[in-house]
Amino acid sequence: MVQLHSASDQVQVLDTMIGLTGLSLLQRAIVAGSGAMELHLGLKRRGFMRVTPISSSWLPRRQHAIGLLADRGSPAIEKALGDISPFLCTNATVAVLIDSDNSSLGVRAKLQQMGFRIEAGVRCHQGLVLSACRHGFGRIERAA
Repeated sequence: MVQLHSASDQVQVLDTMIGLTGLSLLQRAIVAGSGAMELHLGLKRRGFMRVTPISSSWLPRRQHAIGLLADRGSPAIEKALGDISPFLCTNATVAVLIDSDNSSLGVRAKLQQMGFRIEAGVRCHQGLVLSACRHGFGRIERAA
């Protein structure tokens, strides 16, 4: 489980994720992974009231514009990406916190498979935060 060891680590990760995704107070966001509750509570404290953990979302309606993931290990993140995908709209942006000890190749491949294009990566104390956008994924799904 990804533990944000100190308040400054949590602030740094949240600032990075908010900056990379362009999350605003009016956008719906969903959080997933073993660090989801820490992300959820940190965002709520900052005034982001439209943030939902995946555990409390009961009907995937593709209504969330932003997805935030924090987990340890590539297989767990890949599973969380698969779980969060039905909740994300066709033009969604995700930010993924990857533990610094693990390789991100599997996560990158999964993001590309899901129609995301990696736009940025920022190194934090906790690891690497990848940002990826999906534009026009609805057209790709309809064509398939």
